[in-house]
Amino acid sequence: MKQFQSLNLVLIDKARLIRNDTELIIDIDSTHSDTYGRQEQTDYNAHYQTYGYHPLIAFDGLTGDFLKAELRSGNQYTSKGVKKFIDPLFDHYSKALPHTDILVRGDSGFATPEVYESCEANHSHYVIRLNRLKNNRRLGLLAEQSILYGYNQNWEEREVQHFSLSYQAQSWSKPRRICIRSVRKGGELLFNHTFIVTNLSENVSPKTLFSLYSKRETMENYIKEAKAGFYFDKTDSPRFLENQVRMMISVLAYNLVNFLK
Repeated sequence: MKQFQSLNLVLIDKARLIRNDTELIIDIDSTHSDTYGRQEQTDYNAHYQTYGYHPLIAFDGLTGDFLKAELRSGNQYTSKGVKKFIDPLFDHYSKALPHTDILVRGDSGFATPEVYESCEANHSHYVIRLNRLKNNRRLGLLAEQSILYGYNQNWEEREVQHFSLSYQAQSWSKPRRICIRSVRKGGELLFNHTFIVTNLSENVSPKTLFSLYSKRETMENYIKEAKAGFYFDKTDSPRFLENQVRMMISVLAYNLVNFLK
């Protein structure tokens, strides 16, 4: 499998040099591949409420290049093994294309200190959404305290406010920058809060950071294309290794076509 991953990165490197790419957004995510019968390492996934595999994947958010994929058992949590997954990408680009500016982007499933620390250790940036249900009673209170109310408040109109503050969760080794987007629907009194953790400087406004994060939605289209056009989720072999190989062939085929776009 390492040979497949290495071949894939070599092909991407050649395309990046031709395109003169100097920036890279590593969009990390997980997806689901259905299994049928008693295939090796198939298991039940509570999120998808079905049996299958739960591969870990990474795309370049700027070009759509399929950077990496790793097949996992269906019961693996979203961020399980993510450090081992992304560290080789950091290592590769620091050697092969050392002038590449890297940003890692992920949803709340990847809001874990090992992701932040890995990015920081490799001098890369990250924009990760925090889970509103975890840690966030304290964060919610900080968000409520940050909201600005005017004397001539128009409660019938939708309102959006953005903030930035320093925060340290119990599991973090140090404080980190948190950006908050507080949204109040027209006719309502209370705000709903969304949180992002980042190591981008204060020169990048919270509003810009949320705009940057929202572009991660493009990844869903990349995943759909990989599945519908290149059978990325085709897992009809009884053996796990054979399904891994089939998956990587789909990744290579996807990239060869994507390079021509």
